[in-house]
Amino acid sequence: MLSAFLSAFRTPDLRKKLLFTVGIIAVYRLGATLPSPGVSYGNVQKCLDTIQGSTGVLNLLDLFSGGALLQLSVFALGIMPYITASIILQLLTVVIPRLEQLRKEGQAGQAKITQYTRYLTLGLGVLQSSAFVALARSGQLFNNQCDQFPIVPKGTGIPDWLTLIILVLTMTAGTGVVMWLGELITDRGVGNGMSVLIFTSIAARLPSEGWKIKTTKGWGMFLLVIALVLLVITAVTFIEQAQRRIPVQYAKRMIGRRMYGGTSTYIPLKVNQGRRHPGHLRLVAALPADARAPVLRPERPGQDPGLDPEPHREGERAGAHRDLLPADHLLHVLLRVDHVQPDRGRGQHEEVRRLRAGHPPR
Repeated sequence: MLSAFLSAFRTPDLRKKLLFTVGIIAVYRLGATLPSPGVSYGNVQKCLDTIQGSTGVLNLLDLFSGGALLQLSVFALGIMPYITASIILQLLTVVIPRLEQLRKEGQAGQAKITQYTRYLTLGLGVLQSSAFVALARSGQLFNNQCDQFPIVPKGTGIPDWLTLIILVLTMTAGTGVVMWLGELITDRGVGNGMSVLIFTSIAARLPSEGWKIKTTKGWGMFLLVIALVLLVITAVTFIEQAQRRIPVQYAKRMIGRRMYGGTSTYIPLKVNQGRRHPGHLRLVAALPADARAPVLRPERPGQDPGLDPEPHREGERAGAHRDLLPADHLLHVLLRVDHVQPDRGRGQHEEVRRLRAGHPPR
């Protein structure tokens, strides 16, 4: 493996792509640590030290952003809005005829769908950044454990509404820049730019999370977690690469004095058609409920407005998201396989026969 890596650097074209990708990753990590205007960096660090060891949906999302989410940095949203927008457009392609027609147009239609994905990404960026700013203002971003350290301090001489607007615009613009960086890696780097940025975000948290496990649980638990991670990676790779091969037999044909055909092949169908998309959508779907919590949850007399009056229902909400995950997978697989138009293959076959017979295309 090391020899293959060194040989890649000896090739000028690959060396340029690798160095370009490393530079983009460095810019991405710089933006992930740069605090947004109006956010108190010192109070954020104190809050992070206070909630060490806590779990929840926001902590999991913070892992995918490389630790930028809870710090409300410029790249706090990371690549999540773009992935969500691309999944939504992919699912709507089967439902909306206009998108279906664009997909059939080839590269030009795909470019138009990509443009729609970018617009939807910015819209989702505004929605999600507003949700996270609302959570930070109410104290629920850190589970109301550090109300004495306000993330967005007041009394700075700047109106609160202006501070909130600047925060939302900054995080949304950061989402657009992250989307652009991912496309640069895809076009001029090693490819799969969005996946590279996701891996970078997760890998940036591995040393600190691993050291935390070692200091709190000891070497035994640390080695056990490493073994489980390797086992999960192996199982996910096996399922991701698994195929169901449908055999196809070609009939024999006599052309002149020779016999052709009679060969057999197969159609590879991936076992995991849904991949990770439904889980990501279900994770993002939990955000609106948490964002509107400070507004819609009833308050009791003498209770802090930021506290949850029904903390015991947090487990029920998490269980509801977990139970709806299989339904998300089923819906996503049905839309990907496209059972809505079962005669599409027959229509394409008839069109090919018309073209072979010399008839003009319809």
